[in-house]
Order: sequence, then C-alpha cells, then structure tokens
Amino acid sequence: MTREEIILKVSEKLRLIRTEAGYTQDKMSEIIGVSKKTLVQIEKGRMYANWPTVVTICALFRETETVQFLFGNEPLEVLETVARDGIDYRKEKTMGGKLWWREVQKQEGFILQQNILSQHYRILDDEYFRIFSSTDEEASLERFHELVSEKNL
Repeated sequence: MTREEIILKVSEKLRLIRTEAGYTQDKMSEIIGVSKKTLVQIEKGRMYANWPTVVTICALFRETETVQFLFGNEPLEVLETVARDGIDYRKEKTMGGKLWWREVQKQEGFILQQNILSQHYRILDDEYFRIFSSTDEEASLERFHELVSEKNL
C-alpha cells in the first residue's frame, strides 16, 4: 500500500468514518483541522485529503470499524511503515499477528509477516516486538536474513 493509495481510501471513506463516529460536518472539520468546505469537497469526491489530514483521521478514528476494515487492527503501524519505509525506527510490542497477518517465514526466533490488508511486511522477535517494517518485500526478506545471520554468529 502506498501513500497515494492510503490517501485515496481514507478520502473515499471519510463520510462513513464521520457518520460512524456520530459527528456533524462542522464538528468533524473542527476535530481534524480542516474547513467545513474542504471536508464537504472530500466527502463529495471532488478532492482528496492531504497526507497530514489522513494521518489525523487514522489516528483519531483508529477504533472505528471503517478504519479497522481499511488497515486491520493497527492503522498507525501501516501509516508509520509507509512514511518511514524500511527504517528500523523502534521496537514495539505487538499482539503477534494472530488476525491480520500471515507468516511468511520463521527462523531463529524471528518471524517475517505480511499484513493481509495493507500487504506491508514486518519482522517480529520471539517476544512479538516489532523490529522492522517495510512495504518492500525484497528489503524485508533481506533484513530478515540479516537478523537470522547475526543471531547465528
């Protein structure tokens, strides 16, 4: 999933997200920091939300069914992965990927997974801490093999 695809999906579902959250256009525009006119234009499909607006919507409405359906149970991880593609930026405890993830490889205490919705990859350690994320399959496989090799030293 690319930044452009995320912008398109969130823009197309903005009205549904707002309705699900129970907000008027006035209140929603105030919450996400855009004018009502801009919100209406996005909801009518006349323009797309910009990246900061999409990030705000996903962060503030990550628990809605609509956002969950678009990105799985970890929409912020998807956004972080796309924004920081291929950077080992932090270790974060995950739930192990029981629902939204398929296991690609498992070796030496490392698990390479792919998100079934966003298609991005992540590497977890044996305690389910995320140590790498990327949208690039080749880079993810390369990093996975590096980690396995380092552990064997």
